[in-house]
Amino acid sequence: MGDWWQRNIIEPGKLPLLLALTAFVVTFLVTRVITRMIRAGKGPFRNIETGAVHVHHVVPGVVLTIIGGFCAVAGGQRGFGSAVAAVVFGVGAGLVLDEFALILHLDDVYWTEAGRKSVEVVVLTAAVVGLLLLGFAPFGVNDLDENEMQNRGSALGTIAGNFLLALIALAKGKARIAIFGVIIPFIALFGAIRLARPASPWAKRFYGRRPRARAKAQLRAYHHDRRWSGLSRKVQDWIGGAPDADPARALEHR
Repeated sequence: MGDWWQRNIIEPGKLPLLLALTAFVVTFLVTRVITRMIRAGKGPFRNIETGAVHVHHVVPGVVLTIIGGFCAVAGGQRGFGSAVAAVVFGVGAGLVLDEFALILHLDDVYWTEAGRKSVEVVVLTAAVVGLLLLGFAPFGVNDLDENEMQNRGSALGTIAGNFLLALIALAKGKARIAIFGVIIPFIALFGAIRLARPASPWAKRFYGRRPRARAKAQLRAYHHDRRWSGLSRKVQDWIGGAPDADPARALEHR
């Protein structure tokens, strides 16, 4: 275990990344526990308010993210200072992304159906950072050998090709696949060659005069959502808490 830690974490300078990821995940989980307790009226925790203004935890999150980010840039990748900066940044990022839906909608949708987006973004972020921690490099650069890395044209061609695949997957309405495809090009290739989602820009541009392709895309999307949406919602509810069906009641819980 000691050799693995030294070889895979310490020597490559990945300790700050590991600390930031750990702080990010722990902060999100603790924040969700606290907000669920506030929602249920249990425990000593209460919403922070100044007059009629509810101070959302995204506010201290932004402050901590800025402090941690600038300190990390100034302090380099190694040493005690970089470790502290990584933890501060991770805590701030956890607070900010826990209210990603609020930033996206510019509205307090924390306990509404739209608030699920925060949990989804946090899980995606943790997964992508975890892949980076395991040694995956964006756009398949980790798949290039030493000679290919020295050949600038080969390296740029590989990066551009993988980036194009990720963009096609994104245009086809497969945002999750596109994000993971940036790290693992095979996933982007899979998303790029599959049928587009019916409401995606790709479908609107290329399926408008192809009724068979449009119908097939709608049928495939229906079966996919029927198979996976229920499971995804259960996992999100387990992690972040189930939203309120009544928007007015959701605001009361905040």
